[in-house]
Amino acid sequence: MDTTYFGRKFGLMVFMDNTTRAVLYYAIVSHETNSAYEQGIDHLASLGVDIQSITCDGRRGLRALFTCTPCQMCQFHQVQIVTRYLTRRPKNIASIELRRLTLNLTQLNKADFIEHLDYWYLTHEDYLNERSTNDDNSRTWYTHKRLRSAYRSLRINNDWLFTYQEYKHLDIPNTTNSIEGLFSELKRQLHSHHGLNEQRKLRFIKDFLGSKTLK
Repeated sequence: MDTTYFGRKFGLMVFMDNTTRAVLYYAIVSHETNSAYEQGIDHLASLGVDIQSITCDGRRGLRALFTCTPCQMCQFHQVQIVTRYLTRRPKNIASIELRRLTLNLTQLNKADFIEHLDYWYLTHEDYLNERSTNDDNSRTWYTHKRLRSAYRSLRINNDWLFTYQEYKHLDIPNTTNSIEGLFSELKRQLHSHHGLNEQRKLRFIKDFLGSKTLK
């Protein structure tokens, strides 16, 4: 499940079956919220859909809503989070090594990833904890805030970055790439109909998704 936006006016939240690639449910939303995802899952459950697992973008607080269902955070989204903090071409060695480790997510299991992350932390702990001060030494702050944020994101999220390995029999996707592909296809087709007003654009989206919905 994931959400994409069309400008600032509205977003499209989609729930897709990983096996058939069919759209199970969608909703037009003004904002991506945990409650909207919860309502979507509840709606599918009310229809008798057997929800065996959930792969999502890792929104804060989302996993806590589905404690009885295996949840996988999209590893590509995790890479994007770290890249936003460190950029694609970080300069210092600690950032370079942390981004390199992140890019290897799909090649590692949970135990190996945590081992590598622990080793990275022990190697760069002093650098990570460096502090800066103002001129009169009355205030201090962490010098490398973005690096700390990238590390904290990996540390917090590692519990659900490898769910797909823990439930191999469920064939859980480790990314939301299939739904991202759906969004890309939709936006390409919409672009060829440039100039539609909002009402017609919504009708186009609904017709497009209707053709992707499991009958």
